[in-house]
Parts: sequence; C-alpha cells; structure tokens
Amino acid sequence: MKILITGGAGFIGSHVVRRFVSTYPNYQIVNLDKLTYAGNLENLLDVEQAPNYKFVKGDIVDAAFIHDLFEAEQFEAVIHLAAESHVDRSISNPIEFVMTNVVGTVNLLNAAKTSWKGSYDKKRFYHVSTDEVYGSLGEGSEMFTETTAYDPHSPYSASKASSDHFVRAYFDTYGMDCVISNCSNNYGSYHFPEKLIPLSIHNIKQNKAIPIYGKGENIRDWLWVEDHARAIDVIFHKAKTGTTYNIGGHNEWTNIDLIRTLCKVMDKKLGRAEGESEKLITYVTDRAGHDLRYAIDATKLKTDLGWEPSLQFEEGLEKTVDWYLENEKWLNNVTSGNYQHYYEEQYQNR
Repeated sequence: MKILITGGAGFIGSHVVRRFVSTYPNYQIVNLDKLTYAGNLENLLDVEQAPNYKFVKGDIVDAAFIHDLFEAEQFEAVIHLAAESHVDRSISNPIEFVMTNVVGTVNLLNAAKTSWKGSYDKKRFYHVSTDEVYGSLGEGSEMFTETTAYDPHSPYSASKASSDHFVRAYFDTYGMDCVISNCSNNYGSYHFPEKLIPLSIHNIKQNKAIPIYGKGENIRDWLWVEDHARAIDVIFHKAKTGTTYNIGGHNEWTNIDLIRTLCKVMDKKLGRAEGESEKLITYVTDRAGHDLRYAIDATKLKTDLGWEPSLQFEEGLEKTVDWYLENEKWLNNVTSGNYQHYYEEQYQNR
C-alpha cells in the first residue's frame, strides 16, 4: 500500500510517519510537507534512509501540483495532517488558515477523487482534526462527544471545522471512503517551541519568563503524541467508512496547574531549589476569544476499536522533559532557525 501523509515533518505528523514507516515495512510512505516554520525534517532523521520512506516538498494549496503528485504516485490512501495550527497566528492572519486548512483539504479530496476514479475499494482518506471545532465547555463534567454540535470560536478552529465538513461532504456526495478524528491538545517530543509546554521548558531552562494567558484558568485535555499516533494507526486500519472518532488523554489540567507541575519537574531535573522556576511565571493579557475548557470523551474509540491512552499526564510530562533536556541540539537548531536549512543541505542535491 502506498500512503500519502501530509504534514509529516510537523510535530504530530512526524510521529505518525515514524510509526507507519517502522511498523509497516511493506507500506510505501510518502511524506508531503511545505516546510513552513513548523515543518522540520530533523524530526525524522531516524527514518529518512528507510527504503519505504520518501519525502516530497510541496504545498497542498497548489491544486495542479497535488493533481500531478497523485497521478505520479498512485496513492491508495491519504492521512491528512497538514495544517496551520497556531491559534494566535490565525487571529493575526486568518486568510492563511483558510487557504491551507480549507482550500488545501479540498485540493487533496479532489485529487483523490480524480485519481481513484470513483472506485474506493481499498482506498481511504483520513482527515486529522481538532477538538477546537466544538467550541468551549464550561466547568463541570460535560465533555465533547462525536455528536457535539460544532461551535468554533477562532479563525483556526473555524478553518478546521470547514475542512471537516468538506470531508464529510465528499463521503456523502461521492461515496469516498473517509474517516475523521478530532484530538485534544498533544504534548511530547519534537514539539515546536511556540506551544505552551515546549515553550515553558525552553524558557525555564533559560531562566526566561513563562507567559500565561489571563489567570491561567483555561482547561485543556492533554494527549501524549505517541498515543495519538497509535490511535491514528488504529482508526486508519479499523474504522468503518464515514465514521468520526474523538481522541483524548483523559488528562484535564488548568494551564496554571500544568505549568506549576512542570516547574517542579524542571527544578528536580535541573537541580534547582523547589519553587525556583515558579518565579518565572508571568501573567499576560488573555488571548482574544480564548475558549475556557476542552474535554474529550474518547469512549467510542475505546469501545469500538480498543484504544485508550497508555500514559498518565505526570509520567508523560516527565518523559517529555527528559527528551528536551537530552536533545539540546534539536532544540537549539529550532530556536536558532538552523533547522530550516536542512532540506537545502540534504535533499536538493540528491
């Protein structure tokens, strides 16, 4: 089977690529990534020489390029992760999110429809989405389920909600074999340090301020990225066509409690006095339209396909901190921007 994985040089995408390349040597995995600031080929050094792996640089917004790629490679499946994903960036530049997340998704759907010629036996289009499409929950026991009405509040979540609807429309209209998953916040290795956990790890190490929006009362459900990749594997292989699954970590934390816990782990790892890193916490003006709480009910995924998270948050957080402290070169390359030269240095002359 030849599978196109879009956004495979990104945080979640690189874990999915690694899992599929390593677990299924009989699959041919083509990793398509535009290599924006969040795409880093150094995330995949351990598999880039694998015989069943190929990297292609390209933009899903370029419809002609995507059509030609499908014609050349004859993909049998797509796992679509490529997306602009940072909420703050969507607030300052919404159109970029519309183009990549909406137009790019439709380009992929059209190319798949053309390439597969209406015959979807042993074909699959898997769209990876977010829990942010559901909007915001109040404090309490309510959780997002697969039937929760969409209520996006940011340009980012609106663009992902739109792409979800297009995928369902291609299932309903053309009979394309499509599945969707909506996941909670991911954490783990290879996470670009603009997001809360890797940014905080980096800043603590550098004795820089840890910015916390508002009072830090916003609640998120945290999912270890390797558990997410395992869930994508299970859904890709076992889900019935037309189904949607929520993927969550059963780990709800307020931002401030998460950062305080992270500070304690970092103090221990760095040999600092307990409480020293907490002094770096700095409260900043809250994000516009900041959703209060996300919480995923992943019961359907466990009941139907047998998946559940393997790690509790404290264990996963310690593994994540260890990884960042042990991979200083990777972090330095990202924060300095040196990682952006890897493609030119390693691929263009091949």
